[in-house]
Amino acid sequence: MRLRELTPEEKKVIVEKGTELPFTGHLLMNKEAGTYTCKRCGAPLFPSDAKFESGSGWPSFDDALPGAVAQTPDPDGQRTEISCKRCGAHLGHVFKGEGFTPKSARFCVNSVSMDFVAAPLLKKAWFAGGCFWGVEYYFDQLDGVLGAVSGYMGGSLDNPNYQQVRTGRTGHAETVEVTYDASKVSYETLARLFFEIHDPTQVDGQGPDLGTQYRSEVFYTDPTERTILENLTSQLKAKGLKVATHLTDAQGKKFYPAEDYHQDYYDHKGQQPSCHFKVKRF
Repeated sequence: MRLRELTPEEKKVIVEKGTELPFTGHLLMNKEAGTYTCKRCGAPLFPSDAKFESGSGWPSFDDALPGAVAQTPDPDGQRTEISCKRCGAHLGHVFKGEGFTPKSARFCVNSVSMDFVAAPLLKKAWFAGGCFWGVEYYFDQLDGVLGAVSGYMGGSLDNPNYQQVRTGRTGHAETVEVTYDASKVSYETLARLFFEIHDPTQVDGQGPDLGTQYRSEVFYTDPTERTILENLTSQLKAKGLKVATHLTDAQGKKFYPAEDYHQDYYDHKGQQPSCHFKVKRF
């Protein structure tokens, strides 16, 4: 366990069990979604949805994460001290039976004892660019992407399987669903990568994979995404590329994950993509 070096102010509270002045803590009015962690060791302590306004002048929570906070009788014989169970850092005190929330508990914590880690701003995007194995592979490598799943989208058949989609008669495209943290990577960055890992000029196919199921298509969720896509395709057209990529509203278009053996295909094989290559276009 690695402990952070503390400032004199932090040491006074965390080690010497002091108390910061009320209404001075930097986390008192924080209302963002995320997790409050121990300032000294980084252990997760309190979820943001447990925080409430008590009027006490210190951040208040009606619950802690399971097993995260130790409770011990205070030397004054009247209160219960709370501390980080991992490293013993002093956090504050807990009070029961006050009725502020249905849990009737108030973990009264010094801001100086904690850090705050904002929750990821999770969003999804859908890209079809030929065989989904290679598209998934490249998106999985991008910082800020939390996961990429191969599947089918844009057709009329519910719950299609690979054998049905490969006929080209269901209307689906082999598509990759990308889950990303929008606070770390932008939609434009995703779209730029998409246009650089496949040939956006080929109609209904990618390389030797031919058919409408291998078409180039992006399913956008709002006007902002569509504008980004239009701007990027305009840039490519200005360079002489005859872009064949379909821009399709995702509303009403359900994504169906492909069979397990299609997921993380190249990672399981220990190979590099053979059907997709990154080409700098912007």
